[in-house]
Formats: sequence, structure tokens, C-alpha cells
Amino acid sequence: MQASRGLNILQSSPLDASTVTQSRLVQIEQRTPSDRYVPSRFNAMARGAGGELVVWNSFTGRINSFEGPRVNEAVQVLESGCNGTLEGIAKYLADRGFLVPQSCDEYKVLQLAAGKEHYRSDVLELFLLSSEDCNFRCRYCYESFQRGTMAPEVRAGIRKLLEKRIAGLNRLSIAWFGGEPLYGFPAVAEIAPFAKQLTDRHGVHFSSHMTTNGYLLSPQIADQLLEWNVNAFQITIDGVQEVHDQARPLRTGQGSFDTIIGNLRALKKRTQDFLVRLRVNFDNDNRANVEPLLDLLANDFARDERFTIAFYPVSRFGGPNDADLDVCRPSEGYRLRIAMMDAARERGITPAGTLREASGLGTNVCYAARPYSFVIGADGKLMKCTVVLDREDYNIVGRITEEGDLQIDPAKFATWVEPAFQSDTTCQQCKIVGTCQGMACPLDRIRDGIRPCGNTPKPTLNASLLQAFKYGPAAANTRPGIMLRD
Repeated sequence: MQASRGLNILQSSPLDASTVTQSRLVQIEQRTPSDRYVPSRFNAMARGAGGELVVWNSFTGRINSFEGPRVNEAVQVLESGCNGTLEGIAKYLADRGFLVPQSCDEYKVLQLAAGKEHYRSDVLELFLLSSEDCNFRCRYCYESFQRGTMAPEVRAGIRKLLEKRIAGLNRLSIAWFGGEPLYGFPAVAEIAPFAKQLTDRHGVHFSSHMTTNGYLLSPQIADQLLEWNVNAFQITIDGVQEVHDQARPLRTGQGSFDTIIGNLRALKKRTQDFLVRLRVNFDNDNRANVEPLLDLLANDFARDERFTIAFYPVSRFGGPNDADLDVCRPSEGYRLRIAMMDAARERGITPAGTLREASGLGTNVCYAARPYSFVIGADGKLMKCTVVLDREDYNIVGRITEEGDLQIDPAKFATWVEPAFQSDTTCQQCKIVGTCQGMACPLDRIRDGIRPCGNTPKPTLNASLLQAFKYGPAAANTRPGIMLRD
């Protein structure tokens, strides 16, 4: 008998996301009654207090749960594999990629699939610093605010670059960053509508995101951004008013909370489709104030799928106040993050940053590691990482010319885009290597010489799997967007 097999996409589970990429590499195998099937090397399993079993395949992104008498049956197959003709639960698990033919070398399949994605020439991702200055002075900020709005010759170069590349692209992504990108609104107003018109004319998929503090996101500005397809935003709120205003004041020292909340409420009244990811940065100083913030946010944004929320422990990224930051220990930060996600969902606010976002081939690879991704500074510098920016020479990999050419230093560039898992034997043995490919944060390897496992779901894998079971389909239904540190 013959059937297509491998790391494929055939059936659905209530825990899968609502959309699954259909273009992913599929391995085709022939099944015969004598085949032996073994557990996929990419499987991860967790057992809950009620006896339930949750199994996840990090390569395909498939998640399934089992309860009652089916648990022992599934565990036996997932631990021991099976021989002969596939029937019942064994066939179901094989069809979903949790079992693979013993003859299948999954690591080679991963190498092929990862290479196909990593070296794409039909994708271009640009992170544009429309302004490197900012109207805020956040206590944990690492930026130096050396430049204002993007120079006219840099804007011209970006337009020329898009014109040169557009015919060969299937996908263009532009993420506006800073500083505060709306502090450089003239650059946004010059490039964003140009990119939309160009991609519309050539039939290229275009997405655009903005990491903004939200203070300048007035209804009038929002009108224009949405018209230009800038329709995904990350906006940080670090607590109720008095807490947020201490952490994220204006450069004048005044508070920013009321204006941000007012702009968010104005967005809420719109009928257009957009995505706002509310980001909460927490440390030992403000962690106790997260739940009061969730109570406040739930009054306005609960059960509106356009608004999600994400929680991140504050880190020391080289800012002037690093010594004064009371950061959480990594293990405590992971635990608090899971608890905060639960608290948000209980209030009707959908958490972002769930397991599903880091589930599947390459979904947890940092943008800085991709050869088709560039940060372009306000003065035309080409960079890879939005944390380091131009504070370190190794992150400045070239520059863009006014004619739209990318002048790249190949030696510097290569250090960022090396497929790290191919030379890291520990990564090669990891069950979630398909999601991060050892490149969740290339900065960790370049600057500190360490494996970036702290940037993957590995430390909270069991808790994340059980959370997916606890909340069912909703725990997996998060919408895509580019997430940057802010």
C-alpha cells in the first residue's frame, strides 16, 4: 500500500493554530506492512496533574492532547514506536508526524528544510530607524539617541532598493523602529505609501509593523498608518499609571500613561483590522502591579482579538541605568511570565508569545540571523541587531547608498547569518532545534560565546504545553507579528 508520509500536514487538532503554512517542505515515504515506525526526534511531551498528556512536534508545529484511557495507549506508542500496518492511534500519530519511518533521517530533512528557508532570495525584511531620537526616557533603555529623523539620501536609497528588488520578491516586510519611529514621521510618510503602491502594483505580499511607545499614535496619525498598511503595533505599558509613568516618562519627566491609553481606546473604536501587541516589561520593582494593570486593560480590551498582551522580564542591554535595575532571575522570570499569561486569559485578554508562536520550522529564529533581513539606521548604516545597533562595530555590516545598493562587509555579515546548529552538536540533539536552529539570538554567540537557549521556549516547555491543553484552541490562536525588544 502507498501513502504520503513524513513531516506532513494532513489532519487538524483542536490545539493547532487556525492557519498552517502549506508550503512547508514535505517528505514523501512509502509505507509497507514491514515498516517500523519510531517516535520523531522533535517530539516533546508533558503530563498534567489530571493525568492528561500533551504532545508537541516542534518541526511540524502540531500539538495534540489525550485524556482518559487513550493516554496510556498514546504513551506506549510514542515511547516505543510500532511495527507493521498502522492502525488506530498509531496511524493517527504517524499521519501527524509524531511517528516517522525508522529509515527516515529527520536531521537531514531538517537541514534541507532549514536551508531552503534560510537562503531565500524572494523575501526582504527591513527594520527602518525612521528616527534614532525618542520622546521618552525609559529607565531600562539602552539607546543613545544620537540621531534624529532618517536622512533624505537614506530614504531615497531605500526607495531605490525596493524598486531594484521588487520584481524578484514574493514577500516584503517593513518594521518601523527607533528611537521612537513616530518622532521621524516624515520618513515614514515618504517610504510607507511608496512601498504599499509598489507592492500592490507587482502583486507582492506586504506587511508592515511598528514598535512605538504609542504616545504620538493619535487618531490622525493612525488614519494614515492604516491606509499605508502599517497595521501591526507593539506598544509597551509597564503598569498602572503611577508605575508606568515612573518607568516610561517623557524626556521632560512628565507622565505618558494617560495619552497612550487614550490613543489605544481610540484605536479600539475603529472597525478596521489591525493588531496591537501590548507589551509589559516586568522586574522585581513592578511585578506586583501587573495584575492591577490587567484589571484596567480588561475593561477596555478584553475579548477584542485585535489586542493581545505579552510579558517580558527586564534585561540589562547596556543602558546607563543597568546597575540599578532589579531584574528577575531567569527561572523566576519564566515562572512569572506563565502566571501572567494565565492571569491575562482569565480576564479575557489573549496572551501573545505562546508556544504556538514558537512552534514549527524556524519560527524562533531571530531576524538578525536571516540573510534577507537588515536594520537600516537613520544615517544609512546597515546593521543586524536592534539591541546593539551601532554601539558595537561588529553589528555594523555595511551601508546603503543613495542609489539603493547595499554595500556589505562579507566577514561581518557571515558571523550573523551562520546556520549555527550545523556546527553545534548540542543543538543537533535538541528536540526543539527545528524552531530555533541554534539562532534564537545570534548576539549571544557573537558577544558572549554562549548558546542562546534562554531565548527559546525550552526552559518553560512543560508549562507551555500544559497551558496549551488548559486553554484549548484559544491558547494556540495568536496572530503573527514582528516582535522587538523595547
